[in-house]
Amino acid sequence: MKNNSTLYKKEVEPISPESAVTLPGLFFKRVQATPDKTAYHYYGYSEGSYTDSRTKSWHVLTWSEAYYEVLRWRSLFQKLGLKAEDNIAIMLKNCPDWIFSEQAALSLGMVVVPLYPNDRAENIAYILDDAKIKLLIVENNEQIKSLSLINYQLQKLSALISLEKDDSSSLRNKLQNDLKIPVVDSFGNLSSDDLHPEQFQHNLSLRENSFQQSSLNIAPDSLATIVYTSGTTGKPKGVMLSHANILYDTWASISAVPCRSDDKFLSFLPLSHMFERTAGYYIPMMAGAEVAYARSVDLLAIDLQTIKPTVLVTVPRIFERVHQKITQQLKNKSPLVTNLFKLTIKIGWKRFLHHQHKQSWFPGLLLWPLLNKMLAEKVMAKLGGNLRLAISGGAPLANEIAQFFIGLGLTITQGYGMTEAGPVISTNKLEDNDPFSVGQILPGIKTHFENNGELLIKAQNVMQGYWNNDIATKNIINSDGWLHTGDKAELRNDHLYITGRVKEILVLSNGEKVPPADLEMAICSDPVFQQAIVIGEAKPYLSAIVVLNEEMWHDIANEAHINSLEKDDLQNKKLCTMVTKKISSLLSSFPGYEQIRRVKLILSPWTINNGMLTPTMKLKRNKIVANYKEDIDNLYAGHIPAL
Repeated sequence: MKNNSTLYKKEVEPISPESAVTLPGLFFKRVQATPDKTAYHYYGYSEGSYTDSRTKSWHVLTWSEAYYEVLRWRSLFQKLGLKAEDNIAIMLKNCPDWIFSEQAALSLGMVVVPLYPNDRAENIAYILDDAKIKLLIVENNEQIKSLSLINYQLQKLSALISLEKDDSSSLRNKLQNDLKIPVVDSFGNLSSDDLHPEQFQHNLSLRENSFQQSSLNIAPDSLATIVYTSGTTGKPKGVMLSHANILYDTWASISAVPCRSDDKFLSFLPLSHMFERTAGYYIPMMAGAEVAYARSVDLLAIDLQTIKPTVLVTVPRIFERVHQKITQQLKNKSPLVTNLFKLTIKIGWKRFLHHQHKQSWFPGLLLWPLLNKMLAEKVMAKLGGNLRLAISGGAPLANEIAQFFIGLGLTITQGYGMTEAGPVISTNKLEDNDPFSVGQILPGIKTHFENNGELLIKAQNVMQGYWNNDIATKNIINSDGWLHTGDKAELRNDHLYITGRVKEILVLSNGEKVPPADLEMAICSDPVFQQAIVIGEAKPYLSAIVVLNEEMWHDIANEAHINSLEKDDLQNKKLCTMVTKKISSLLSSFPGYEQIRRVKLILSPWTINNGMLTPTMKLKRNKIVANYKEDIDNLYAGHIPAL
């Protein structure tokens, strides 16, 4: 498939919310404006429709080809009897079909509920039931079989679609018998002449008119999606976002940080999260940029060098992993190389400050071209070599990590938001970038700060409420329409700084209040520590459960003079003392009552599969505390509480 993006030498104009009106309107306007421009890169099959082919490699789809696929999905939904206001769920990894199926559903007035492909069965079951899902779209038949634990909820569906083509039909028949509902392998086994490519092409003009007409009939304020937030406690809540909510937030985002039509995004964060969905799907569509879908996080390093993206939407954990790897490699280098690397970051950081008009020119900047050629360019080459911008969100980016990569020449803009706000609330502008902040408030968003420092916002991107949960809605949106973010924040020099959480506070037995997230982030800034949770509610002092980096366990054990093969030695007194001292050095800037007195060390990380993390990689505090109750009791054993 030929890449026709080179035909578009001039900057393509972004599509405004007023022009788009709705999300399918945005898609249709993009197809009209740049039909032959490349829209998507995917790693898939080589013949025919990209879902039906046999040999996998990298390919591209133009906007007009994407439109054709959306119309086919739309026809499939109609044949299955789906209609406006029906709720459907998409449980796919990032791929073009995620976009096509959503756009088709939205154009029919349906509501899309994204699911994480790796989420736990009980979470999926709850969402399918709570949202009254009519149709579930999955990756393959193996995924269907893995959902056997929630057979009862699946039987409530009208149909289930698998992207996997089933030539034998034996598995499909078994699944249909087990689930008592139709199981459709995309366009392969639905009895319909209309879905045959030749017949479909014959009726294409009729389908285009139908798409346009039905899209025009959708009200901008109508519900587009229900996004379930992966709460760290309790059941997930369904955030209701309208077409207008999302379009407003998308437009405000590119008004702050322009996206160019010649940009190429590499998408790897799950589209089931609104951060990736807005920044890596709607923004490129609005601006006319290209999106390539990474094969997996494990293959991300290879895909970066193959795709050579200009924009990367990411989370701090990716930067932390690269930082860890480089730090480890430097340990095996000569002092000369190590010192040159440190000098490169130092000069590169000052160069950044100079470009931001925060530092005057000085002679050391003359060294940058040489240092860049010798070291910085080699690191950037590992990220593809063409990155002009990395957008970091979803969690705070440690100052040290930001300074490290910016010093190597990578432009990072950190932002802030929440699903309930569509999701972006603030982001750093390229010309006024303070990477230690979460940027400037997006245009049109009003802010208010409560006496306790909590940030409240009011704008057109604020959700309609929580699905089937009026009480939770009233708890987060007050009677005047202000959304409580739950985050403490400060606004200084037009930049927003998040200072903590309102509710995530540990109250020690002496009355001191401690925000654990700040301490946990500081602890995990050292690559030795993979994860950490701080304990201390109603206790006399703070302790922590710390997950050690297993790849570094041998070095840690050697430093403590214990046998790394004896993992029972994790509670060795000398080791625990050594780790506690290391943590103390990381927390040296925190007050005395916020120091960690005792630690529980483990090597097995907390994951989504073992139930300790949410799908958005947040710690499930209550679950972890309950799971390690005995260990936590031991951390405080022998202490005599004050009278």
